[in-house]
Amino acid sequence: MLQLIVYGLISGSIIALGAIGVTLIYGILRFANFAHGDLMALGAYLAWFFAITLGLPLWLACVLGVGCTAVLGVGLDYIWFRPLRQRQARAAILAMSSLGLGLILQNLIRMLWGPQVQYYTRELHFPFTIPIVQVRLTTQQVLICAIAVGLVSAVSVFLQRTKLGTAMRATADNAPLALVSGIDTERVVLWTWLLGAGLAAAGGILLGLSVRLQPIMGWDLLLPIFAATVLGGIGSPYGAMAGACLIGLAEELSTPFLPTAYKTAVSLVLLVGVLVIRPQGLFGGGKLS
Repeated sequence: MLQLIVYGLISGSIIALGAIGVTLIYGILRFANFAHGDLMALGAYLAWFFAITLGLPLWLACVLGVGCTAVLGVGLDYIWFRPLRQRQARAAILAMSSLGLGLILQNLIRMLWGPQVQYYTRELHFPFTIPIVQVRLTTQQVLICAIAVGLVSAVSVFLQRTKLGTAMRATADNAPLALVSGIDTERVVLWTWLLGAGLAAAGGILLGLSVRLQPIMGWDLLLPIFAATVLGGIGSPYGAMAGACLIGLAEELSTPFLPTAYKTAVSLVLLVGVLVIRPQGLFGGGKLS
């Protein structure tokens, strides 16, 4: 059971990186970005391209993959979503357009790198046992968890301790009031996409390191990401972090009772349950507080 709890926390830390991006975009732009999972996959494949095709060191390839995806996120907003916002399109229209964008990104990955499974490395990672608790982990799993926790902590500090983070929270709370108060809301939107897409890429890379790369990897992770976002409270980054850990734990702890293929169904059940019982999420939501 303790082994499953550890695996659940590792899985939850990856889900958290995607959930934070979703909740940031919703908190500031007020629409559900269904292309977020495919941004994760694209970031993972870009890192694979830099590492395997161009032969760069893996750490540098990962940094470049995150950076390129962050910039691409800003470009996609400028080309795809900004014109809709300027026409004052409803949130449902923005959400449906993001679904179409996600399908485009998914098929672009197939076109560029093929439908086959890819790996960052085919090296075998042998597990070691932590004394006393007798939990088996690989150094790769420890690194994945450490990076995810570090990024989540950095986002938390950024939102609470920086001027830009304060501006983002003010814009999420009341965008018109933030604008008349002198906050450059367009700059806030730009940084929202940079941060959200960059975190998505980081989550996709960590997922690829944990398992493997395939074009539908982001689509498969989309339901757990949204379940974590709703569970923690839509618009709350800290709620998204907590919700992601709960989703990761629930999925892993279900494996002794359900086939592994049904793990995603656990996310769906939790999502529906929260929407019925407590629609605002377990930790509240609506603000980047």
